[in-house]
Amino acid sequence: MGTFPAVDVRSESPDIIAACVDDFEPTAIEERADSVRVFFTDARLRDAAAAALSATGYDVQSTEVDDEDWARRSQQNLTAVTVGRIIVSPPWAVAGEGTGPLASSHITAHAGLQPIWVVIEPSMGFGTGHHASTRLCLRALQVCDLTNEFVLDIGTGSGVLAIAAVRLGAAKALGIDRDQDAIQAATANLRHNPEIQSVEFRAADFVNDRFPRAAVVTANLTGALLIREANLLRDFVQPTGRLILSGLLEGERNDVVEAFGVGLSASSAGSPSIVWEEHEDGWVGLGLCCN
Repeated sequence: MGTFPAVDVRSESPDIIAACVDDFEPTAIEERADSVRVFFTDARLRDAAAAALSATGYDVQSTEVDDEDWARRSQQNLTAVTVGRIIVSPPWAVAGEGTGPLASSHITAHAGLQPIWVVIEPSMGFGTGHHASTRLCLRALQVCDLTNEFVLDIGTGSGVLAIAAVRLGAAKALGIDRDQDAIQAATANLRHNPEIQSVEFRAADFVNDRFPRAAVVTANLTGALLIREANLLRDFVQPTGRLILSGLLEGERNDVVEAFGVGLSASSAGSPSIVWEEHEDGWVGLGLCCN
């Protein structure tokens, strides 16, 4: 049985803690009764994050969490999440399409539309739909016409966005992530959605590797990374395509918008425009039309 390095932080604001530790490559954040538990890939990063949090006045305790213990508590506490038509569900909470205790409330919220189920196994990464940035991306996908389109999901994590895109009508989706463990988790999640045949997951670094241009690109990353790689991310989008951005905090919104060239003169070639924007719990989701 493996263990995962983590810190317990005395705080009731998981999103603020997430922003504070972003530079230390956290793999998951768990909201607890009176604290926030943050998981890391190794003890070195955990210890550096603990030192940074302590220096800003947070009460921090380092710990090691058993893999089986985390999985057991996840199964006890994690339930399905509804985002528009999409229901992201752990395997044990699937009620079945159109049946069970979840179905009636979700269907009435979108009268005349069948709910779309995406089954995701909880893991030590983001992407189950419980994080605001993931929910923002799922909302943005639902305002795009994905029919027969190719979708590129950058930083795919659990694969939830790529799988949801095909559920929404995309002909094909490619999810990439530099973390091999994320790709393994995403590939395993395809087995929970066996009718999906046109999703591929690939271990890759979008900064150094090249991919076909897509009609819709999702980039649920960090504000700093979006700013730094704005030009590269725009290059992945077909002309008149859509670029969905999330993972940025409200305080980073204007800098991200500026980095992508939004607000330039309408006569500027390739200047994108904002066609969708939502905020949730301090996080921002943006939909850009790349001209």
